[in-house]
Amino acid sequence: MAKNSKSKLTENEQQALLVELCQAMVSLKKPEEAARFLQDLLSAAEAEMLAKRVKIAKLLINGSTYEEVQRDLKVAKGTVARVSTWLALSGDGFRLVEKRSKSSQPSAVKESVDDVWRMMKRRYPLHLWPEILIEEIFKSASVTQKDKLKMILDRLGEKEQVFAELQKKLQLGRGRMRKTELSQ
Repeated sequence: MAKNSKSKLTENEQQALLVELCQAMVSLKKPEEAARFLQDLLSAAEAEMLAKRVKIAKLLINGSTYEEVQRDLKVAKGTVARVSTWLALSGDGFRLVEKRSKSSQPSAVKESVDDVWRMMKRRYPLHLWPEILIEEIFKSASVTQKDKLKMILDRLGEKEQVFAELQKKLQLGRGRMRKTELSQ
């Protein structure tokens, strides 16, 4: 559809047409009907553009980075940024579609605290860097290393004891470094 048409619609006319479009979409009962409707309504380029925007929103909601989205969908950084801005400003429609599309799949898990926490970590990585770092270390660790990490994390509740042990290890490490410096 052309961006500049010769006759402009008033804002009320635009609103009325959008409501009519929404009512038409709601009247469709199956995904195949919706696909046929969109195929009749949109050009191939417009359909691809809308599909990519929806996919970008899904990927961002699920924690993908700009670079991952760009690489996977072959879109410009500006497009990803635009969708991200829409999500940040409101994004309720995108999130509703994502939630419902997940819940309509039999194996899909409903939106949970984990999903919200994952989104928070993506949005505020500098505030949550210790947890992100531990998760990355845990992902790459062997089974034995994971057991050790679990044990250490369980002990973190005992802050004073762990702090004291860390200080001792640091002092021992410094002492070893001094000894090697003196021996050289």
